Amino acid sequence: MSFGHIVLTAVVAWVAYFVFGGVVFMGVPALKREFQKYAHIYRPQEDMKKVMPFGMAATFVAILVLTHVYAMVHLQGSPVERGLIFGGLIGIFFDCVFVAHNYVNLNIGAKLSIHQAIAYFFEWVFVCVVMALVYGTLAG
Repeated sequence: MSFGHIVLTAVVAWVAYFVFGGVVFMGVPALKREFQKYAHIYRPQEDMKKVMPFGMAATFVAILVLTHVYAMVHLQGSPVERGLIFGGLIGIFFDCVFVAHNYVNLNIGAKLSIHQAIAYFFEWVFVCVVMALVYGTLAG
């Protein structure tokens, strides 16, 4: 387990996270409409742009930690299989601690939460498959 491999893998996974998120959260009309119903709860886009660097940095740190955890876990199978398993577990974890938490604490509807749970689950599966492929290529 090389720290350089972990950092490079985290950088690629971080890019994958934002690419997937941009395509899904901005490109799926049904999801975009659900978010718009709760515009009063979220920051306006101009305000989000001001704090986005902080969010991007925090996301990188989280993915760096996740990549390190992935490197410590010894799953069986191909990199794709390992990424699917690890990503599925992380997706479930994320849905339980983030999506469900927001549903409880924010005044948002169940439909938005369900959309988010599905989108975030598949986002983390995608990110972890990318992570497994990159890490496996570098470490192998």
